[in-house]
Amino acid sequence: MTREALIEIFERDLNKLLVEIESYEDEKKLWAVKDGIKNSAGNLCLHLMGNLNHFIGAVLGKTGYERSRELEFSLKNIPRSTLIKNIESTKLVVENTLSNLTAADFDKTYAIEVFNKSMTTGFMLIHLATHLSYHLGQINYHRRLVV
Repeated sequence: MTREALIEIFERDLNKLLVEIESYEDEKKLWAVKDGIKNSAGNLCLHLMGNLNHFIGAVLGKTGYERSRELEFSLKNIPRSTLIKNIESTKLVVENTLSNLTAADFDKTYAIEVFNKSMTTGFMLIHLATHLSYHLGQINYHRRLVV
């Protein structure tokens, strides 16, 4: 059940991310930053795509993706259409990778050490799902704040 549940959760939240990005009436506001807010919705979206493509795609799925984390926060004014394409392709990477995991894979030690500790692949995937959800909430709040 873990694999199917995680596939469903990632698909649900990545679809919500698509809706959030599409819901900005003014595309320029995706990149707006207000007082006390460090990251725009556009940068949070880039960060989420980098995060999932790295930790799920490259590490578990061996996709060859190479992450440039600093660019996730420094790039600006990427067209909404590019963000949407990135979300769609990331959805496929996540679904394909998770679909190929066996039940035993979830109990194995995750291939790289994160947060200076080892953890199971299942734990890491749950962490990644909650990380996505956390930033999705920030994007939703950002969208309503910058109207």
